[in-house]
Amino acid sequence: MFVGIDLGTSAVKLLLMDEAGRVVGTQSEEYPLSFPKEGWSEQDPDLWLSQTKTGLIKLLRAHNDPTVDAVAVAGQMHGLVILDEHDEVIRPAILWNDGRTETETEYLNNVIGKEKLSDYTGNIAFAGFTAPKILWVKNNEPENFKKIRKIMLPKDYLVYKLTGAFTTDYSDASGMLLLDVKNKKWSEEMLDICGVKSEQLPTLHESYEAVGKVSDEVKAELGIKGEAIVAAGAGDNAAAAVGTGAIGNARCNISIGTSGTIFITSDKFLVDEKNSLHAFAHADGNFHLMGCMLSAASCNKWFMDEILKEKDYAREQAEIKNLGENKVFFLPYLMGERSPHNDPKVRAMFYGMNLGTTRSEMYQSVLEGVAYGLRDSLEVARGMGLRIEKATLCGGGARSPLWRTIFANVLKLELEIPESEEGPGLGAAILAAVACGKYKDLASATKEIVKIKETVPFEPELAAKYAAGYAFFKKLYPAVKGLSRP
Repeated sequence: MFVGIDLGTSAVKLLLMDEAGRVVGTQSEEYPLSFPKEGWSEQDPDLWLSQTKTGLIKLLRAHNDPTVDAVAVAGQMHGLVILDEHDEVIRPAILWNDGRTETETEYLNNVIGKEKLSDYTGNIAFAGFTAPKILWVKNNEPENFKKIRKIMLPKDYLVYKLTGAFTTDYSDASGMLLLDVKNKKWSEEMLDICGVKSEQLPTLHESYEAVGKVSDEVKAELGIKGEAIVAAGAGDNAAAAVGTGAIGNARCNISIGTSGTIFITSDKFLVDEKNSLHAFAHADGNFHLMGCMLSAASCNKWFMDEILKEKDYAREQAEIKNLGENKVFFLPYLMGERSPHNDPKVRAMFYGMNLGTTRSEMYQSVLEGVAYGLRDSLEVARGMGLRIEKATLCGGGARSPLWRTIFANVLKLELEIPESEEGPGLGAAILAAVACGKYKDLASATKEIVKIKETVPFEPELAAKYAAGYAFFKKLYPAVKGLSRP
């Protein structure tokens, strides 16, 4: 058996895959987020560890304690985890959706300069990236900064605690703004800028490489049988791409989770002119471009939970009838926005309401606003000459037939829905199977394991209506850019 662990923002999801590539069991364990100040987002790394252990025990017991050949972790990217000389966590992890680093991000982009950053790393600074967080700790918590002996990403903290191996993989490291992505090595220039020493950073590996084994102590604690080789793992989006078969060249995967991403694979290192998209390494050993919006399915959850106070998503969506004809628009910037605007200050907004506006029109605008926001990144890729005509779709948002139809027509893409909804978890399990030699490479593994259950075509007439809607949507962000209350 192979275990894939998806360390998410609100829960850790564990998956058990058998030798035939079938998902035979899953287990999920939740943990809270902390928002100490407006725009801040933190978590206690020890909660990740304790809930992962709890989930592993439940998962393995439910399946008669099978032999575990290998394990891999996919994880939320960009989070800053810092350890002291005693391997103790110094402060809560600063997460990917944390917006406190405005000063540091502006320093990197405007003082160091975007051109230099792009030359050093292939990317510019975004508020959620790890390097600005390191500078924030240096500037605001100097005593904590002095204590740092190890800097790691969320999934790598799990790997470290399971194995003792201080490692990371290229896909996850790409989002730190410390990696020279093109040449797959730590950027000496960025280390100097951030005041970081190379020995404080983990060793670099391909995602499918074995980096250690679950320690005997942890095996005994959790009752794990088998060799339990541990792969380097991957950032959640790269793992999701593996779990949907988006490896190789010119493949596309769209993930609608808490955040939303469009992930475009390439066998060459590519950078767009304005660095609007992230130029990262992929878990297959190649590269990818990625556009990330900070609030995707979380917009849906927010509107249902906080505004409508409803839990029946299907019933609310059944009231939405006239696709492509909505006059209400929603800017999906509940936590600011990353791609392509790089604007942590902008906030969400409804536009176009009148006395006749209904709740279903507002709800429809939320679903459409997320799709329009994702199209912003897709248009950047298309502007680079990349021909993207179809994509796989995964994540919690992909479960909604209505939302799938909206995405297909707003993006004007044929969408393939994989059999398994466990994108990052399945991708991690596949990486584990490759790491222990079950498959010779990722290509052969995904070809055998990943199956498509449904195709959602776009309808030319509806896509044309949404093209007109998108043309109007594009006018809204420039109109509110820079408009914020102190």
